[in-house]
Amino acid sequence: MGFKKDFFWGGATAANQYEGGWNEGGRGPALTDYTTGGSVKESRKVTWVDKDGNPHVTDQIPFNDTIPEEGAHYETLDGYLYPNREATDFYHHYKEDIALFAEMGFKMFRMSISWSRIYPTGVEEEPNQAGIEFYRNVFKELRKYNIEPLVTIWHFDTPLYLEETLGDWKNRDLIPLFVKFARTCFTEFKGLVKYWLTFNEINNTVNFLPDQMDDLYYQEAYQHLHNQFVASAKAVKIGHEIDPENQIGCMICGITYYPHTDDPKDILFNRYKWEKGIFYCGDVQCFGEYPVYAQKLWDEHHVRLDITEEDLKDLKEGTVDMYTFSYYMSQSVTTHKGEEETKGNMSTGVRNSHLVYSDWGWALDPTGLQYSLEKLYDRYRIPIMVVENGLGAFDEVEDGKVHDDYRIDYYIPHIKAMGDAIDNGVDLIAYTTWGCVDVVSAGTGEMRKRYGFIYVDKHDDGTGDMHRFIKDSGYWYKKVIESNGTDLSKP
Repeated sequence: MGFKKDFFWGGATAANQYEGGWNEGGRGPALTDYTTGGSVKESRKVTWVDKDGNPHVTDQIPFNDTIPEEGAHYETLDGYLYPNREATDFYHHYKEDIALFAEMGFKMFRMSISWSRIYPTGVEEEPNQAGIEFYRNVFKELRKYNIEPLVTIWHFDTPLYLEETLGDWKNRDLIPLFVKFARTCFTEFKGLVKYWLTFNEINNTVNFLPDQMDDLYYQEAYQHLHNQFVASAKAVKIGHEIDPENQIGCMICGITYYPHTDDPKDILFNRYKWEKGIFYCGDVQCFGEYPVYAQKLWDEHHVRLDITEEDLKDLKEGTVDMYTFSYYMSQSVTTHKGEEETKGNMSTGVRNSHLVYSDWGWALDPTGLQYSLEKLYDRYRIPIMVVENGLGAFDEVEDGKVHDDYRIDYYIPHIKAMGDAIDNGVDLIAYTTWGCVDVVSAGTGEMRKRYGFIYVDKHDDGTGDMHRFIKDSGYWYKKVIESNGTDLSKP
């Protein structure tokens, strides 16, 4: 069957990794603005001062984004680089970048809206008009080239004020504030944006929880998730009321889990990994209710959620129209001790001898993408988008060009895997590769870990003049789009 004639080929970014302009146009700060660079061996840090003014530097704990202690606040400290602040400066280069997307033939561009650019602290009654005008201009520019925007409302981008004063998403008070933000987006950009995602990789809150964390941490994590579920459902309902044409999806961090051995205990353990890491969030957002195994997950850590009858009603009335997910790797899991482990993208697993691994420890597994697509579509039976997929690699500039055949070699089998899934009945409607233009790595804060079809002259030490050009892989992707996925041959 192949890809549909109206299939959306494109690329994906996030405001906090790409946009820059962190203190321009009325934007307020976010936690990523106080997060340092790092590497595959050295974790990113957050910098803050305590109530007595003493400076502190703390490891960034994935998705535990609350202020370290009462009376403290995040602060800039000398001697540290904060790469997300400037990122790769879409704020000042959006027309240039969108023209390059158009040159490659993009049908869709996934981006996110920085909450603090619309509501600088999150609690304002009226939005920041300069922020609204910026995004409106971006959407108009995309429309000029017939590129469909796919907009993520929250992509790890909560206003810092809400982090410091309300304790972020474990506080129910964020629900109405997010709903106000979402309503503003749906209202202001009606007619310009049709495709929306509520929360990016919402499952990360529990998917990457370290085993050694205590029950209190799990209590806060599951409450954090519940509050986001309710906020998402309310936003979906409002988005449909404001514009019935809106198509609104969930967004899940997709990892294909395999049992490492044929031990029945590994088979069962693998099922539980899918339930906790993948299905828990998808089931709530697609089916509008908690699955039967949720109680088991809560009981494992004595979790008692604050759930109201109104919450349950909201969840039922705010189910999503489409299922979207990221896919970078698979992961083998086992109950056995002593197996060789590998680590990538803040997750750990057992090394799979049948796969090769990237320089950052990611298992390169296109078959896993096909497996996930077929498994997920069989479960949810709604249109699917793959909204992140890509290879982070070291790129070398030679005579003003980047010859990244390794990136093409990564994409070819993944696109074939999607085509095979479509042939097997999956309703796949879009593919937006991650970091279609070079962005700051979320996990490591590096620039040298490049994903883009478009090179940006920006480096880990903060230097670079931000000039852009299309890599070899970008010209190859142009041919893929022109042929609607039928011509994957290398140049």
